[in-house]
Amino acid sequence: MSEPNSAAAALAAEKQYAETFEKHLAAGVRFISRQVYIDPEVVIAPGALILPGCILRGKTVIGPGCTVGPNSLLENTTLGANSTFNASQAYDSQLGEENRIGPFTHIRPATVTARGVHLGAYVETKNSSIAEGSTVSHLTYIGDSDVGEYCNFGCGTVTSNYDGEGKYRCTIGNYAFIGCNTNLIAPVTLGDGCYTAAGSTITGEVPAGALAVARSRQQNKPGWAAKKLAAYIAKKKKLKESGR
Repeated sequence: MSEPNSAAAALAAEKQYAETFEKHLAAGVRFISRQVYIDPEVVIAPGALILPGCILRGKTVIGPGCTVGPNSLLENTTLGANSTFNASQAYDSQLGEENRIGPFTHIRPATVTARGVHLGAYVETKNSSIAEGSTVSHLTYIGDSDVGEYCNFGCGTVTSNYDGEGKYRCTIGNYAFIGCNTNLIAPVTLGDGCYTAAGSTITGEVPAGALAVARSRQQNKPGWAAKKLAAYIAKKKKLKESGR
């Protein structure tokens, strides 16, 4: 008895999907392929473009002028007007107008972004607010943080929000410039217009307008690498000479 019931359920789901798709198509939503999935509760503004491979779930809302996809998933997420969302995933979040998201961005629950925010390749956010115009271009984790306006995050920045027992917040002021490979050890506050040097681990407050440098001084040991790598270099030179 289970096979007929399963077949009937599959047919009903397929019919519901077809009706949902046709409803959005008739309302002026643009598609270039039927290779998308849209839950019945999803709201899409007329004129939005949904590219192939997209999955829109729950109470997702797509604003006017948006382009979603290809290969994107939004679940219970609002995407503000005139935003792009490319090859990324978002859950239970509020994304502002004129945002540029992706590719390969992971937006976890309780992320809130304002107008003009950019979250780029391999960026992950969680339980954070990011104010207008801030840019997080690549390879960065922002969790349990409040980020001000027009901040710039260098590649490899991490908010270290969890110590194994509790989770703590980072507060970053407006116009802050976070250098590449900065670790922010929460709870920590960075003032407006401050600057962190690349490779720094920040554990204390950074005053407004200040430069924070938290890294050890470089030491060069002459001849150490030559001895350590002699066998490795000889092996590679032999491969090069053999044409491999």
